[in-house]
Amino acid sequence: MRADRLLSILLLLQNNRKMSSRQLAEKLEVSERTIFRDIESLCSAGIPIHAERGSQGGWVLAENYRTNLTGMSEHEISSLLISNYSTLLDDLGIQKHFDSAYQKLLSSTPDAIRRDADITRQRIHIDGVGWHKSEEAFPWLSTVQEAVWSEQKLDIVYKKDDATVKRIVHPLGLVAKRNVWYMVAESEGAPRTYRISRLIGARLLNETFERPDHFNLARFWEQSTLEFKSNLPKYSAQVRLTESRLTRLKQERYVKMLHIKQDSPGFVVADLEFHTLESAGEILLSCGRDAQVLKPFELREHVIAEAAAICSLYSS
Repeated sequence: MRADRLLSILLLLQNNRKMSSRQLAEKLEVSERTIFRDIESLCSAGIPIHAERGSQGGWVLAENYRTNLTGMSEHEISSLLISNYSTLLDDLGIQKHFDSAYQKLLSSTPDAIRRDADITRQRIHIDGVGWHKSEEAFPWLSTVQEAVWSEQKLDIVYKKDDATVKRIVHPLGLVAKRNVWYMVAESEGAPRTYRISRLIGARLLNETFERPDHFNLARFWEQSTLEFKSNLPKYSAQVRLTESRLTRLKQERYVKMLHIKQDSPGFVVADLEFHTLESAGEILLSCGRDAQVLKPFELREHVIAEAAAICSLYSS
């Protein structure tokens, strides 16, 4: 473990130019005293590390000291450097392994490639945790990509609900949500998200724009996704379920369990949250006799009407 930590310190200093003992301790989850001992060991091994004093001081690795990575082309290295962090790594418990591998790759990369990769990461974000797979087409993707890279204004025609709108936007980045592409662009002074498959037209203008300072594409996408989820419609219902059906409903994407209490043997009463009346009816009808709506009354009536229509269909 100590050997791994010594290597991590070396790579962190190489990639970040300068870090304080506190920053290193927080990053590696050890005490500052441990960092002092590790720095002393690295110096004893001939690693050229020195301390800069003052409020902005810290540990500094000599600029002429670098590790090397061979056998990979610029494009291969860049493709790995633009890989974005995914919550899937947390789920698998391998986030630290990813961070360690990224630091090793970054430390062995020439400055020019590193700068190019950083620019790319600011303009492309890959969100691997996605909605359902889509078969939609993206005929204007290359035009949007060119506008993002060249920081040119884009004249777009966009299908919004049942209307068609025209906008002149400042494209800031591309986001891939599984296999669906989105454009994040500044419009009317604020960043907005446009689904590229809904573009009816896109035309590059011979006019550039200034990219907002400190805009972070990945952070914007994360925040907008949370806002989108929180603004989804909500429809609450109370349902009597068999325990076996309850287990299956817990895996349903469009059902949220709010409260569950035991009813008679083999049955529970659950407070559930759906998106709409219609989606609640569809999901509960698929449960057959394993689910009985207790309230609200309109959902009971909706399920009864649909069940009667099904009976009528088959009886005829």
